[in-house]
This record gives sequence, structure tokens and C-alpha cells, in this order.
Amino acid sequence: MNCVEKSAKTINEAVENALRELNLNKDQVEIVVLEEPTKGLFGIIGGKPARVKVSQKENPSIRAKNFLENIMKAMKLDVEINIDENEEKVKVNINGPDLGILIGRRGETLDALQYLVNLSANKSFEKRKRVLLDIEGYRKRREETLKKLAYRLADKAKQRGRNVVLEPMNSMERRIIHTALQDRVDIYTFSEGDEPYRKIIISPKK
Repeated sequence: MNCVEKSAKTINEAVENALRELNLNKDQVEIVVLEEPTKGLFGIIGGKPARVKVSQKENPSIRAKNFLENIMKAMKLDVEINIDENEEKVKVNINGPDLGILIGRRGETLDALQYLVNLSANKSFEKRKRVLLDIEGYRKRREETLKKLAYRLADKAKQRGRNVVLEPMNSMERRIIHTALQDRVDIYTFSEGDEPYRKIIISPKK
């Protein structure tokens, strides 16, 4: 958690100095007055300045970033963590060299890491925010790959007149396939099986 202690002639001045250093506003911090300012003899000698402790309030995005920074440090990975937050979700993108180890086969490691980040970020908060984790734009590239696959297999199902069964996918990837083909009038899609082996069927309309 970002935290600084500042001293100044007044409490307000000390707080402003702290906010400036943290690059935050008052709504984003907690303020503890450590020492009240005192006037010295004749208002000059022996006076003490105000001293405050200003800490950034915790929220899901801060928790997510701290959690990931600790993991990256433990793995000795040099990364840049970018966060984009709104009222409902926190989008986190990690950039850096040689991050394939964090993605894993078809994003399996990335999905597991995202699950852990969500647990850490939302712990003890009444209002939960969904954390969406991406690495080097992998999810966008994977989405484009899945869309192309969906179009190609939909054409195949139509041409052959029989079902095409896709490999098992997680719920996010199945949603991409369903959405990509939802406007097709010549085929329809449905899912069958149990997690983690649930798969999509592309079926031609008779």
C-alpha cells in the first residue's frame, strides 16, 4: 500500500504535501494525524510541526496489482502492469519479455492466474469487481483466432450437412464461438458435456 508521512506548519499543508507525492486526492486516501502542531515560546522557539500519515485506500485494483507484483517478483520477471478500472470490472494487462510461461497451453495458466487474482482482489469487499487479466494482448489474439475457426467450421458443417464437434473450451472461449455464429441462419450452436470437458457443437439447420 502506498503510504507516506509528512510534516508541515499545519495539518492541511502536511496532507497536501502527501497527496502531491502520492498523486492522489483526498477521496482515495486515509489520513491519520500523528502530531498536532504546537507553538513555541513567543510563537517562535520550540514549536513542533504537524505530522500526518497518509495511506492509499485499498480497493480491488490495488489488491490485484499488489498480488501480481509479488508473483512477478518471486518469479524474477521484469514486467509492466497496466490497469484500467470502471464501476464493474478491473482490466489488467501485463507486458514484458518472455511471458509465455504465464500464458500456458491455450491460456490455461493465464486463466488460473486470473482466478487467483480475483480471489485476492475481492477478499473482504462487499461489492465485488471482476478482474480480467491479459498478458501481452493474448486474449485479443486468441479471440480473433477462435472467430476465424468458428467461421471455417460453420462452413464445413453446412457443406457436409453434419455436426462439427469442437475441442473442449472454457466458458469464455465458448462464449466467443457462440457470439461469432449467432447471426448465421444456416447453422446453430450448442454446448454439451461437463466442465472442464464441455465442448461446442456446430450443427447445420435442416
